[in-house]
Amino acid sequence: MKTNLIEEILGHIRTPYAPDELLTLVDTAIRKHPLIKSHVAIQSRLEKSEALHRYIVNNSPDIVFMLDEFGHFCFINDKVKSLLGYPPAELCGKHFRYILDERDVARGAYAVRGPNINADNPRSLEVRMKAKGQNAATRHFEITAFPIEPQSWPQTDDSLTGCIPQLARYYGTARDVTDRKEAEDFINFQTYHDPLTRLPNRALFKDRLELAAAHARRNDHKLAVMFLDLDRFKIINNTLGHAMGDRLLQAVTQRMEKCLRHGDTLSRFGGDEFTILLPIIESTEGARSVAKKLIAALQSPFQLGNHEVFVGASIGIALFPDAGQTMEQLLQCAEAAMYYVKARGKDGYRFHSKTMRRTTTHRLRMERDLRLAMEREEFQVHYQPQVCAKTHRMIGVEALVRWQHPTLGLLYPVDFLPLAEETGLIAKLSEKVLSHACKEVGGWIAAGHPDLRLAVNLSPSQVEHPRFVEILTDRIKANGFPKENLEIEITENVIMKDLEQISSKFRDLASSGIRIAIDDFGTGYSSLNYLHRLPIHTLKVDQSFVKAIRSGDEGACIVNAIVAMAHGLKLEIVAEGVETGEQLSYLKQLGCQQVQGFFYGPAQPASEINKILDSKDRRLAYPCMN
Repeated sequence: MKTNLIEEILGHIRTPYAPDELLTLVDTAIRKHPLIKSHVAIQSRLEKSEALHRYIVNNSPDIVFMLDEFGHFCFINDKVKSLLGYPPAELCGKHFRYILDERDVARGAYAVRGPNINADNPRSLEVRMKAKGQNAATRHFEITAFPIEPQSWPQTDDSLTGCIPQLARYYGTARDVTDRKEAEDFINFQTYHDPLTRLPNRALFKDRLELAAAHARRNDHKLAVMFLDLDRFKIINNTLGHAMGDRLLQAVTQRMEKCLRHGDTLSRFGGDEFTILLPIIESTEGARSVAKKLIAALQSPFQLGNHEVFVGASIGIALFPDAGQTMEQLLQCAEAAMYYVKARGKDGYRFHSKTMRRTTTHRLRMERDLRLAMEREEFQVHYQPQVCAKTHRMIGVEALVRWQHPTLGLLYPVDFLPLAEETGLIAKLSEKVLSHACKEVGGWIAAGHPDLRLAVNLSPSQVEHPRFVEILTDRIKANGFPKENLEIEITENVIMKDLEQISSKFRDLASSGIRIAIDDFGTGYSSLNYLHRLPIHTLKVDQSFVKAIRSGDEGACIVNAIVAMAHGLKLEIVAEGVETGEQLSYLKQLGCQQVQGFFYGPAQPASEINKILDSKDRRLAYPCMN
């Protein structure tokens, strides 16, 4: 450094020189040298600071940008390339809306305007930005921005290549919050949607229904609420497993969505129950048309792996304002109408009426009483004799349940069995009847009537249970009842729902000695195919055909055909509902072996059956018209 100073002094000496001038020159050079040294050091620190600034800005996890007073980019760091695919040079000079999603352009335009926005109080908002490329996904960013004064930050032309920072009037950062936003959206979706079908859930449906009702009230128009329950879903779910049940619900959802308009709402209310909101309808015909489309869409079979299954739908419809003014009233009325359809054969639709409201109240009361009756042992087993048509001898008895209601008196199956089926109490009730009958009839068999046959009706839910055979045989064994004296009665419709499964179960039962009868024959499918494939022992002619026996009547023709069919298949025949001598004579001529009905008496308690058993050869001495 000394050499440099001397060289500088010598460089300024002129010859010849004056001593005073030389002294002044030396003194000036000595004082100036520290200043030069300090300037060099400051310049070096500035360069290092600018390099650090460029490194920090370009390696920031956030996009850093500057805008001019019109919203054009004056500067944007390199992070924009890794996050959105744009080179910084491509964006400089372009308006910020160039990278904003169209849905957020309006909000972005007012992002940094406002009287109180500054560096200490910046504006923050979330916007969506378009990534470069047609197939690139939109990403979410949290923007923090505020206006700046030109003199408040150092301006250099070469520190921010390709941009014009001198014109900057706004400074901001953009943090990528896509992952957080997607997590929030997922949580929000889970809160208001069913994860299996991705349909709105109960909470979201109720919100939409409340809004639609308020809108309908203001504008004086109608809306419709539908409550839809799948028929036979529980059977499929229990038989094929929950995985197949889930696939079925997804397939059902896809079909139903195609039947609705854009503004309608389809919701999974729970289990196999769905609700539908038609927010605007002109008349009842609009709702009726949608209900018909839904039923038709679900009638075609569903393919679940190697299984072809069928489901139907019971639909209740409530109209605003006729059925109710509130969300709760509309849902209750739609559900009540759905249960009305269920109780009358399923696979249909019905609009709610005032009569149903009374029926619903009665149903709730009966359901409560039914559950209490199970605990209080209010059910009784009566027996209807099955009689040889030729000898009038009692061959067997059919066990029929009665309910001794504390206030309504003696109730018959038609009064409470449909409700027991709906509420899931039918299996427990059937087990009680079977156990009671096995004990009583088993006692009669042991007391000297080894050929006495017991016929019992089994509910569809029992037969369709995967462990049906095991449960039934265990129950019989527990009561010590001889299997060869038992005949189970099952309707045709149960068989046809899943012929393969039922065939396997029936073969297992028949091989153990249990007899199988088809109840109410002629009212269902009446397929020769299943009669040939199943180990069936008895056909029971439905009482509706027996009652129609008159000269030349169509009912007689059906009975003729059934009896002829049974003879051809070597099956026994039991005619139900025989009430007159004319009917009995006709059936005997056809070759019908057994009858039961009021001609020989109604179902009676065990004490009355005991009297018949005590008589000679169990012969009914005379017909009665009780």
